[in-house]
Amino acid sequence: MSLGHTIGLLTHPDQEWEAIRKDSESVSKLYFGHIFLLALIPAAAGYYGSTQVGWQIGDGQVIRLTTSSALQLCVLFYAAMLAGIYIIGRFIDFFAATYEVREKQPHGVTLAAYTATPVFLLGVIAAYPNIWVNMLVGLIAIAYSVYLLYEGLPILMKIPAERGFMFASSVLTVGLVMLVALLAISVVIWSMGIGPVYTS
Repeated sequence: MSLGHTIGLLTHPDQEWEAIRKDSESVSKLYFGHIFLLALIPAAAGYYGSTQVGWQIGDGQVIRLTTSSALQLCVLFYAAMLAGIYIIGRFIDFFAATYEVREKQPHGVTLAAYTATPVFLLGVIAAYPNIWVNMLVGLIAIAYSVYLLYEGLPILMKIPAERGFMFASSVLTVGLVMLVALLAISVVIWSMGIGPVYTS
């Protein structure tokens, strides 16, 4: 099962990537067995943290979002994560021919989904919205995701490590471009009146 690979990626990633490659899950099975559930962790934690705990800047008052505003933003965030995994996965499949991947089974969405696993899991920290704690945990999650990308791509695609390094670097670049695009889209959405609404 998809969720069965989660612990393995954290404890013995090399062997787990081999097991993931042998599984050859379909995109639908991957979404229903792994992505839909794990992507709920940061979204639900963000909802709880922004409505029940709140955050504080310096010695100022605690700031919270209204439940309707937080729910709206968390649903959009959840949808963005689901779409982002699929888009990056398709980019990976598109790049595969360039890096002479001979695997007939496309593994792009699989690679994107399992690489994002640490970000999904450590997204639980959003339940405690402290900027420094969130930044530290976020950096750890991103660093391990990048490690999984560089470690797993050559195994999943069955290509030499040197070519895998270049391929993984291209995927990382696409991910960064998508992050910037997401920030720009967020600004547009906020300008349309779908921004945060704070409790009084």
